[in-house]
Amino acid sequence: MTMLLIALGAAVGAPARYLTDRAIQSIQSERPTRFPWGTLTVNVLASLILGAVTGAGARLDPDLALLLGAGFSGALSTYSAFGYETLRLSRQGARWAALGNVGLSLGAGVGAAALGWWLAVSAG
Repeated sequence: MTMLLIALGAAVGAPARYLTDRAIQSIQSERPTRFPWGTLTVNVLASLILGAVTGAGARLDPDLALLLGAGFSGALSTYSAFGYETLRLSRQGARWAALGNVGLSLGAGVGAAALGWWLAVSAG
């Protein structure tokens, strides 16, 4: 059952990642930039959700925690794209953008996880 719940969450999270990234790219087409805003967005959102799942702790049904945490959030976030896009920026000579991507991704991700945790704990 555990694997099925994770797979179901991932089956929704992966397309959500793709569609969110495409939506951000379509907005960016009006004002092109090399910065990977789509990847940053999905990673921060996944961090927020996972922080909330963690903060809810025992109040959350374990099956729902698997579905949302490991399944949906795990598939929504993308460390490989973050790594690739940071390397791509660096190789294109946009080293400040690459460094900014690392700092912003880590800072916003940890901040979003903390906010999600705090919101869940406060709601309990």
